[in-house]
Amino acid sequence: MSGTEKKTGRERGEEWWSTEIIEMRPGMIRLRGYEIQDLIGRVSFPAMIWLMLRGDLPTEEQAELLGIALGAAVDHGPQAPSIAIARMAATCGVGINSAMASAINVLGDVHGGAGEQALSFFGDIAAAMDEGRSLEEAVSARIEKFFAEEKGYVPGLGHRFHPVDPRAPRLLELVREFAARGVIDGRFGTIAEAVEAEVARRKGKKIPLNIDGATAVIYGELGFPPPLTRGLFVLSRSVGILAHAWEQSQQPDRNKGPLPREWLWAYEGHPKRSLD
Repeated sequence: MSGTEKKTGRERGEEWWSTEIIEMRPGMIRLRGYEIQDLIGRVSFPAMIWLMLRGDLPTEEQAELLGIALGAAVDHGPQAPSIAIARMAATCGVGINSAMASAINVLGDVHGGAGEQALSFFGDIAAAMDEGRSLEEAVSARIEKFFAEEKGYVPGLGHRFHPVDPRAPRLLELVREFAARGVIDGRFGTIAEAVEAEVARRKGKKIPLNIDGATAVIYGELGFPPPLTRGLFVLSRSVGILAHAWEQSQQPDRNKGPLPREWLWAYEGHPKRSLD
């Protein structure tokens, strides 16, 4: 095309956005090259998530394991900030989308990001093993580095509400089952259990794996990078957020606060004073 020739609107649009995810024209929708009508009714929702994120369809067993991880973290009750915020937003009379958005927006590093942090932590150990260190050496070195340079809790371990998170042992049991069937190799499960054991040795007490650590194991086994782990948690928790927002919207309460009216906050500011 010469410099004097004008481009059509379609050509300008094609140069503006580019994507490998979807091709769409009037009467045609293709996701990652697959016709949408061929996918509908034949591909599960977890498999669709995999396809959209990864570019190819998973095996049925990979999709099954992904669905297991997603299903395990859908809800943790109104004591979880995201769920509480969804319900509070609903009492203010906003729509479902606003209530869900309000809740999802608080899924950050502290509430919602621990899975990403855990998978990064486990991944550091896996990388050290790839360089020739034994499992024990890699785990010990990473935990030593954590205690020396980082703050807080080892990601993926412990729970402020549950002495033992009931979801984690079941998920690890399933990881071992899928590894025995050859669907995954079980490496991240082994790493997580070694981290749990080493922390217990250093602390003198067991701090069990939690839901974030257990789902991080599964996402790592399936080959998802750590940043996507947070996004997958958002997808999972959105189910509970939607359920609670809908339930609250069907109740008569309006403007319900984070605490009952008889439970007021602690004021620690200046005592009463006068302008005179």
